[in-house]
Amino acid sequence: MVQSPAKPIPLEEFLKLPETKPASEYVDGQIIQKPIPQGKYSTIQTEFSAAINSVLKPRQIARAFSELRCTFGGRSTVPDIAVVTWQRIPRDPDGAIANAFPIAPDWTIEILSPDQSQTKVTKNILHSLDHGTQMGWLIDPDEQTVFVYLPKQQTQVFDQSEQLLPVPSFANDLNLNLGLILGWLFE
Repeated sequence: MVQSPAKPIPLEEFLKLPETKPASEYVDGQIIQKPIPQGKYSTIQTEFSAAINSVLKPRQIARAFSELRCTFGGRSTVPDIAVVTWQRIPRDPDGAIANAFPIAPDWTIEILSPDQSQTKVTKNILHSLDHGTQMGWLIDPDEQTVFVYLPKQQTQVFDQSEQLLPVPSFANDLNLNLGLILGWLFE
C-alpha cells in the first residue's frame, strides 16, 4: 500500500514516524507499507534466518536479522532477511547491537508475498547492490523459484530443487538448494 502524503516528506522525517505493522518503507519520497505476512512467507523467513544463524553466528561470521530496517542511499527499507557480516554490525558503545542500521546488508533476502509487486522488491534489491550488498535473493514460493542478483551481473534463476544455490563468499559453509527451502513448508 502506498501512502501519498500531501507533499513528499524527507527521509529524516520518515524515520521519526512511529513504526507500522507491517513495516513501511521509504522509497523515492514515498511511504510504502509492506504486505501482511502470510504462512509460506513467514515459514521460509523464520526457518531461513535460523539456518543462517545456526551456521554463521556461532563463529561470529555474520548474523541474519528478520525485518530489520536498513537506511542507506536515501532509502529506508526492511528486507525480509538482512544478513550482515559480524564486523559490520552496528553496535552501541557498550557493545550491544544498535537499534539503527545505517548500512546496506551484505546479503539481502526477500520472500515474495502473493500480493506484493516483484518489480518493487527487485528495485530494493538492486538499490542494495548499488550500495555495497554482495548478493540479493528473491524467493518466489508460488513459482518455486529463487532469483539471485549480484552486482553488475545478469540475474541467475534457480528452479530445480537439487540445484545448489550461490551464497556470498562469507557464507560458503551454507549448503542450500531450492528443495531444502521449499521443504520447510512441509515440516
